[in-house]
Amino acid sequence: MVSHAENIIENLTTAVVVADTALRLQAVNPATEMLFELSAKQMVGQQLQRLWPQTVPLVSLFADTLQTAHSFTRRGLPLPLPGREVVVDMTVTAILPGRETDICDAALLLELTQVDRLRRLAQEEELVDRHMAQRAVVRGLAHEIKNPLGGLRGAAQLLERKLSESEREYTRIIIREADRLQGLVDRLAGPSRPYLQTQVNIHQVLEHVRSLLLAEVGEGVLFRRDYDPSIPEFAADPDQLVQAVLNLVRNAVQASSRTVVLRSRIERQFTIGQRRHKLVLRAEVEDDGPGVPQALRDTLFYPMVTGRAAGTGLGLSIAQDIARRHGGLIEYASRPGRTVFTLFLPLRQDYDATG
Repeated sequence: MVSHAENIIENLTTAVVVADTALRLQAVNPATEMLFELSAKQMVGQQLQRLWPQTVPLVSLFADTLQTAHSFTRRGLPLPLPGREVVVDMTVTAILPGRETDICDAALLLELTQVDRLRRLAQEEELVDRHMAQRAVVRGLAHEIKNPLGGLRGAAQLLERKLSESEREYTRIIIREADRLQGLVDRLAGPSRPYLQTQVNIHQVLEHVRSLLLAEVGEGVLFRRDYDPSIPEFAADPDQLVQAVLNLVRNAVQASSRTVVLRSRIERQFTIGQRRHKLVLRAEVEDDGPGVPQALRDTLFYPMVTGRAAGTGLGLSIAQDIARRHGGLIEYASRPGRTVFTLFLPLRQDYDATG
């Protein structure tokens, strides 16, 4: 029968690890399984240093803690995981045998708190607010541009009737450029039609995008796939998701990449903005290009921001807008040789699309 104390530990969101004096793991709680992305069966009995090599320099501190019973904390420790790296704060406490405990041998209690996620939540909330304000400004500006643009095109059409054939080339240039600007304004404003609500398989979306890009770039880029087949279908607009993922993958391909990795995973009890979701899709697009220029990092999702001379700077802005209207978000992490754009989407059976 599970004791009250054990029940509390099982339900903690803080990862808790018990290791013996040889630093072999004796027990872990579910939060630890989620943090390391491993089951308790895979972890118990392993050496801590083998499971987490970044703790090797701390072995002497672990020994001191067992001898002196003085706890210590280390902040900002990197924890490498398959395909990504998280940052944790670790507090280590000695559990010594005695009358007040039922243990026979000394042990170490490790408490791990994922701090990059806390920073991510704060940055994410700021990103959502900033994106919504930016979209409101852009849509207002697009609306104001459309009216005079339509008048300009109409006046050119009327003028064209009164000109000779040789002179009509000038009005045709005006009409053609007005149409080009109209298309640009429509793209700035984002999708105008309501989203469809149908069941979507994210791997069908990823495979469709992969086939489109293979047709574009041929053999110039290697596409690798790392999918979690257990991810269920969810309610979304498949055409809009294809557009969002296509923008992300095309961005990766255009970043002078030789390899692009498409990855899918599930996050549990995950917060997007200010809302916590039971299950969230994590779809990643990873490339080995030079990385996002430092000057663009704070404004990368703004419209008209691009690092390419021939780019419009609308792809990432549109992808972010599509993700947000599905209740999700796009984030990125970048360094030379590894850039990862991550699309988070709630895995739910229905949703209310917001404009």
